[in-house]
Amino acid sequence: MTDKRIEAGRVWFWKDPEPVCMAIITRSLPHGACISYVYTPPEARKRGYASNLVAAMNTHILGQGKEYAALFTDAKNPTSNKIYQDLGYRYIGENNLLAFENV
Repeated sequence: MTDKRIEAGRVWFWKDPEPVCMAIITRSLPHGACISYVYTPPEARKRGYASNLVAAMNTHILGQGKEYAALFTDAKNPTSNKIYQDLGYRYIGENNLLAFENV
């Protein structure tokens, strides 16, 4: 799955000059696209890398004529949520994962 996402240009990196942050466009829908898996290693945090990367991805998604960019984040992480709100994101709700067993 990762190789396919890389080949499709869905895996993004912020470099300084080496990769210091990454994120993935996990799905593209008719009217928008979803960003997830934003990650910056601890030693590279608090330098604006994630903010810059997500902002660049937003510009790219909206530049393709999409109406919105959605972002999946940890609702319990106040640091990342403040960053995303500063970029214009707003909290809509939480997501739950349901697993069904074959009975």
